[in-house]
Amino acid sequence: MDDEIQVPVSLPLDSDGFLRRECPTCEQEFKWFSRAEGDDEAEPVSQYFCPLCGVAAGLGEWWTPAQLEYGFGSAGGAIDQAMQDAVADAFKGIKGMKFKPNASFSLDIETPEPLVEPDDMVIVEPPCHPNEPLKVPEASTERAFCLICGAEFAA
Repeated sequence: MDDEIQVPVSLPLDSDGFLRRECPTCEQEFKWFSRAEGDDEAEPVSQYFCPLCGVAAGLGEWWTPAQLEYGFGSAGGAIDQAMQDAVADAFKGIKGMKFKPNASFSLDIETPEPLVEPDDMVIVEPPCHPNEPLKVPEASTERAFCLICGAEFAA
């Protein structure tokens, strides 16, 4: 059995197509424009800069606590199945042992309520990368940093 399981989870966007994110350094929330995978307009990057504090972090470090909780909870069924498959594999081929799976087995991972994305924050466009708009809290529009290059700008 492979040690990794992947479970696709959909996160809601606001009505303008922005996804909520949280900076791992300053822990403030903002939104970036969500692009489809393979979109030619997307800037190729290996890190992003927080538009609120300007500190860079890796691509997978921008989840909000609610998104992480939702993702884990949404994977509950797949985790249960992976556990059942792993136990069945462990007993497969052992002479004299017969494994009968328990159909009601569950780790009881609570299924979360769907996330709802409100239409909050203000759209700003960095002059250096206008194709990567952001949404920031209204109080943060005087000073922001480009998501792609970290350049400071005023909206």
